[in-house]
Amino acid sequence: MTSRHVPSPSRRTVVRAAAATAAAVPVLAASATVSASASSSSEAEAPAPAFLHGVASGDPLPDGVLLWTRVTPEPGAEPGSGRGADTPVRWEVAEDREFTAIAASGTTHASAASDHTVKADVRGLRPATSYYFRFTASGEGGGTTGVRSPVGRTRTAPATGANVAGVRFGVVSCANWEAGWFSAYRHLAARGDLDAVLHLGDYLYEYAAGDYPTQGTALREHRPAHEILDLADYRLRHGTYKTDTDLQALHAAHPVIAIWDDHEFANDAWSGGAQNHTPGAEGVWERRVAAAKQAYFEWMPVRASTEGTVYRRLRFGKLADLHLLDLRSFRSEQASVGSGSVDDPERTITGRAQLDWLKAGLAGSDAVWKLVGTSVMISPVAFGALPAHLLKPLAGLLGLPKEGLAVNVDQWDGYTDDRRELIAHLRERGIGDTVFLTGDIHMAWANEVPVRAATYPLSPPAATEFVVTSVTSDNLDDTLKVAPQTVSLVAAAAVRTANRHVKWVDMDSHGYGVLDVTAERSQMDYYVLSDRTAKDATSSWARSYRTRRGTQRVERADRPVR
Repeated sequence: MTSRHVPSPSRRTVVRAAAATAAAVPVLAASATVSASASSSSEAEAPAPAFLHGVASGDPLPDGVLLWTRVTPEPGAEPGSGRGADTPVRWEVAEDREFTAIAASGTTHASAASDHTVKADVRGLRPATSYYFRFTASGEGGGTTGVRSPVGRTRTAPATGANVAGVRFGVVSCANWEAGWFSAYRHLAARGDLDAVLHLGDYLYEYAAGDYPTQGTALREHRPAHEILDLADYRLRHGTYKTDTDLQALHAAHPVIAIWDDHEFANDAWSGGAQNHTPGAEGVWERRVAAAKQAYFEWMPVRASTEGTVYRRLRFGKLADLHLLDLRSFRSEQASVGSGSVDDPERTITGRAQLDWLKAGLAGSDAVWKLVGTSVMISPVAFGALPAHLLKPLAGLLGLPKEGLAVNVDQWDGYTDDRRELIAHLRERGIGDTVFLTGDIHMAWANEVPVRAATYPLSPPAATEFVVTSVTSDNLDDTLKVAPQTVSLVAAAAVRTANRHVKWVDMDSHGYGVLDVTAERSQMDYYVLSDRTAKDATSSWARSYRTRRGTQRVERADRPVR
């Protein structure tokens, strides 16, 4: 299959707008990452059956967790190939690493129909408990002996009605295989204090080798080398990512709670297409989406929810409800930048059913904290020299969005009616302590979500938002090819001047977040990597921000929780 040339993505609008503004004014696996060519070689040479893609768990419940692995049934049976016979697989969950105290076990089959991936939705476990798990694959003829997988560690959620002292999540997004090494995953894997890791989307990228990132030279090439379009392509791309040992270490150390964004499908995806999809030349969009979703649910430790999407809800005792959104499957096509159509009430980012589901869940929650996993930023952001409160009257004259000039119409700024309805719901129902957790934008932010951005801070905030930067994907200094913390300082100052609800933004760093939640406050600790292009990149704490219970305000904390 060949691919048309895809230009540098028009997405990352915010990064480019920021550049314009600045110009105007314990470890579970080895840290070395398997390269694409090495993984291909290992597929061909490995004995059969084999576990070449690690083990994983996800979506923890008080009484259970979802387990995952992939069996390579014979040499050369790489993901998407369709090769290999059905393979009996036994799974075991134990209270100890030696598996002397088995808590649950069962059997299933790895077959070509599911790309030889295996899932086990285990129940009957104790709440708030760490467990170990493994798989055993039998060769031809079955039998009780076979090849064992690596051992993974997972943890169940607290009991639904439990008074929980605290819960802690790693938070990540935007990991481009070609742009760098996944050191952020290695550092999170080494932490023994996390209840789960929240992945907010762009777990993988769909581009052809060399099309993105903008630096032009990939550290390692995507497989397949062409833009992924069909089921075999998406399966192989997922399989390639899961040969990364830092990613394997993350999955083996913690349950992962994941949602998708656009690159799991194609850049700037919406319900009827994408910026990076040409009808005819690249096939029918609905078929591409179906293939991408099938591969996603095969390869990710995620439970499919309503209509085969990823919006769902998890609970962590009385401390926190986690509402997870799908902002790609139901959204209207993105509006033109500067178009008043972003305010059109007929346009949606959530879809009616999902927005009603979210509103009902927030109103009905008795948890202290209402956490919302959203793949794109909900806080309004205006770029330019004019402060936000001056943009409102200009918006009325020029037909611009009422909440300021929306630059990134791919996020909630392009769908202001849904945002107004949701924020009004929070205010009218007296729903406090809502924290949006966001990825996508390749920058780190700490925001108060205003009721009316144009009159903030005279008008109150309705919620808070913590945005984590990318694991590897290009941010501002990468795009401009300048030293970090140079041009971006000017851009960040302009953004904060025009958006007084933005308390902090880092436009250059790569890394991850750690969200620590107690009854008194929710705090995001931001960590940055020394160099995304170094396999042995170190991690260091950069900043911390928190919101205290009952305030809907963001304040800086002087140290990380740990």
